[in-house]
Amino acid sequence: MASSGPVHKMEVDVEIKASPEQFHDMFANKPHHVHHTCYDKIQGCELHEGEWGKVGTVVNWSYVHDGKAKKAKEVIEAVDPEKNLITFRVVEGDLMEEYKSFVITIQVSPKSEGSGSVVHWTLEYEKLHEEIDHPETLLEFVRDVSKDIDTHLAQ
Repeated sequence: MASSGPVHKMEVDVEIKASPEQFHDMFANKPHHVHHTCYDKIQGCELHEGEWGKVGTVVNWSYVHDGKAKKAKEVIEAVDPEKNLITFRVVEGDLMEEYKSFVITIQVSPKSEGSGSVVHWTLEYEKLHEEIDHPETLLEFVRDVSKDIDTHLAQ
């Protein structure tokens, strides 16, 4: 049996002006609206199976990363409105060409001081082989998407 490689983790925090609930709602209940906030990065999100914001729901994302049009089919693994947390597991698409597993968790918390929130993105992944790069540009991508969504929510 083939041995599994290590599971890697990359994280980034993004400060935003929106409330935790507003930002969480975009990914949990309105991911099909995300492309309106950052069309240069995300072209769409379609419901494949299930219903928005529910564990087990399958969604298809169309996005542009590193200058290339890409796709991802993701299953919602966890939703916690109390913690403003949602977790997606990528099951098909371009990321699966380089990674054995890829899980994205978004958790939004109020800032400790003042108004606004902190969006904490966690990417957990297992590379198909060691020559595959860590997804640093994807971390930049989610940071930029967070800022675009925040700008949209502030309008």
